[in-house]
Amino acid sequence: MEMKHSLHLQQTQKLIMTPRLQQALKLLQVPTLELQQILKQEVLQNPLLEEVDDLADQEDLDKEDSPDENANKEAEETADEDPIDWSEYMQDGSLDRTYVPQSEQGQEFLEKVPVTRTTLAESLLEQLHFLNLPQQTMTIAEFIIGSLDDRGLLVTDISDIAQALNLPEAQVLPVLAVVQALEPAGVGARDLRECLLIQLEARGDKDTLPWQLIHDHFDHLVNRRFPEIARLLRISSEEVQEAADEIATLNPRPGTSISAEDPKYVTPDLLVERVDEEYVVMLNDRNVPRLRISSAYESVIREKKKADATTAEKETREYIQGKLASAKWLIQTIEQRRKTMIKVMNCIVREQREFFDKGIAFLRPLTLAAVARQIDMHESTVSRVCSGKYVQTPRGVFELKFFFSSGLETDDGEDVSARTAKDIIKTLIDEEDKKDPLSDQRIAELLHEKGLHIARRTVAKYREQLNILPARFRRRVA
Repeated sequence: MEMKHSLHLQQTQKLIMTPRLQQALKLLQVPTLELQQILKQEVLQNPLLEEVDDLADQEDLDKEDSPDENANKEAEETADEDPIDWSEYMQDGSLDRTYVPQSEQGQEFLEKVPVTRTTLAESLLEQLHFLNLPQQTMTIAEFIIGSLDDRGLLVTDISDIAQALNLPEAQVLPVLAVVQALEPAGVGARDLRECLLIQLEARGDKDTLPWQLIHDHFDHLVNRRFPEIARLLRISSEEVQEAADEIATLNPRPGTSISAEDPKYVTPDLLVERVDEEYVVMLNDRNVPRLRISSAYESVIREKKKADATTAEKETREYIQGKLASAKWLIQTIEQRRKTMIKVMNCIVREQREFFDKGIAFLRPLTLAAVARQIDMHESTVSRVCSGKYVQTPRGVFELKFFFSSGLETDDGEDVSARTAKDIIKTLIDEEDKKDPLSDQRIAELLHEKGLHIARRTVAKYREQLNILPARFRRRVA
């Protein structure tokens, strides 16, 4: 077969997203806090954008005359033409000089004082320095502390530590005991068993029944073989149960009690409030910068084209016209984002009205496609609106994706949300006889009696998602 080089021309159709459309989709997807930072950055980069400081500025702005329409038209004609038909994406967006959130209210701002947080390693090293240890002991202790994971457990073998420091293991083990004596109790342990024993010894409970269960019968304890432990120790099963309950108060991850991570607060992007018998949806955008077109460059925009204009003047005019078009587009996109989010949330409220009235047991199955059909938008747009955003409702703060779940068939022909099924399973387990807990098969049978068609393996999946142990681990002897 002969092989040779050749050139061919071929026409193909492709759907390409322009940079503007990509940014519009990004602005739609980001949460309110991130949007706030993006808009502040845009204000710094675009001289024709400025932030309205207060409502007084807005009142003054309304009194101003708008720039000459011919100048605006001329600026738009000279700007780069966008091949995308924005009417398909911005159907309701009307270009205003200023975007002012509807929920503009007075708010008291308090100064945020940064809080210094100590890491686990810093806390342990600080305690070591108070012990006045020899230099070599301090070096070994620092190496051991550096080998701890976030739980506070030692993840490096003693032999590896000794080899890395070129020391015998017999010299490392005493230093490990020094680290294990630090606070919080249990750090430096090599496994869960040693961690629990260290905590009991720190309490002064060495050689007690809980300590004996962990030290001598840890495997039976983990598998909750309480009758077997009672037979070996010649005590009652009730005493074993009481000792196991005391062991359950210990912390298997002592290092997590000292965390360097700041607490993560959820700021709702939307607010749903009940007014009389209706639910009102509002956008929580009080901290989002209110933008307007700066009038500082109005004279340049009004100025007619000059045949004898210098190159610098032409470049300046083109630059300002480009920034003007970008500023108008950004304000329009923010307005469209606000309308889209409210439209999606209003649809969710209509579909999940019984949840807002009565609780999670009445949460209905809902899909992104169903919401997209009702509000005449694409499913991907609804997905972007719901991604990473939260809503504050009279029943608490929820992620928008909380309201979307698959449905389970019932005898009466109505679908039940998977979250409702989880709530029923949790209620059944909370009310079960702890001496004879319900198995997954028994829970499935009880759900069948309630008219809910669900398989045993589905019950097991939902139970695991709820972080509930299997029946044999929930069984109590007393």
